[in-house]
Amino acid sequence: MNVSVEQIKELRQLTGAGVLEVKKALEAAEGDFDKAADILREKGAARAAKRSERTASEGIVELYAHPGNRVGVMLELNCETDFVARNEAFTDLAHDLALHIAAMSPRYIESDEVPQEELEREAEVLRNQALAEGKPEQIVEKIVSGRMNKYYEEFCLLEQPFVKDDKVKVKQLITDTIAKTGENIIVRRFARYELGEGLDD
Repeated sequence: MNVSVEQIKELRQLTGAGVLEVKKALEAAEGDFDKAADILREKGAARAAKRSERTASEGIVELYAHPGNRVGVMLELNCETDFVARNEAFTDLAHDLALHIAAMSPRYIESDEVPQEELEREAEVLRNQALAEGKPEQIVEKIVSGRMNKYYEEFCLLEQPFVKDDKVKVKQLITDTIAKTGENIIVRRFARYELGEGLDD
């Protein structure tokens, strides 16, 4: 199947993949742009998994203040080289993540960081809710598991739907940028401040 130069150019801009890779993906998808983008994303995810073991000690500290200066975020985003730290795709990602954190208030970077006692307490509450709703005991654990995924989506940055496009999770946004830059990227830490926060405690 023949693919046009315009299709290749557009898909390259979207994914950051090489010309040959884009052409092969479009041919495999029989010209279907979205399917080709998915193929490239999957390959990017595979590459990102390989890169995840590499050390990421360069990067930037992104500062973001929401309009009105009532919410501020400080984010450390790491990559492997200072060259990528200055790359537009990387700096755009840092800005988007800081903006997302300001809007969505995650507590943790990933689900592994949630303290075990907090998970147990939440699971117990969800279990009791399911039983109070009259759900059969044999399916309560499945219900709890499904609702725990919602809990992770609410409080863990990487599991949250991206604030600018809720069809994409934050971890996919990072994976896509890893595919574009060719380097491992890690959210090292963040802090979110909201004016007056904690004064009522």
